[in-house]
Amino acid sequence: MSAKITLKSAHIYIDNELITSIFGAIHYAYVTYVKEQGTILITPVSSQWFVKMYKPTQFLLKSRNLKGDKTIAIREMLIDNDLDMADRDLAYEIIKKTNLIKVQIL
Repeated sequence: MSAKITLKSAHIYIDNELITSIFGAIHYAYVTYVKEQGTILITPVSSQWFVKMYKPTQFLLKSRNLKGDKTIAIREMLIDNDLDMADRDLAYEIIKKTNLIKVQIL
């Protein structure tokens, strides 16, 4: 996978490739932290099933550059769950069927 997801300054940076394939024209994401799995789940706000399964927070996908990369500010989530805030590349998995991005944060 050439697209990548990174943590930088308490923001999750998502490559344009992933944004286009998962979010399309949607500018908001539902985000939740699953402590048992050590993952942050990210999905477009159009995913109604996600709201029923989790109690997600809605975030704006902020544009970062002309290429179309976007970020999600997750400082509060990192602090609330006592997670490592160091800048780094993050491992992730795409569940295409449900437009879900599972990001390993531990």
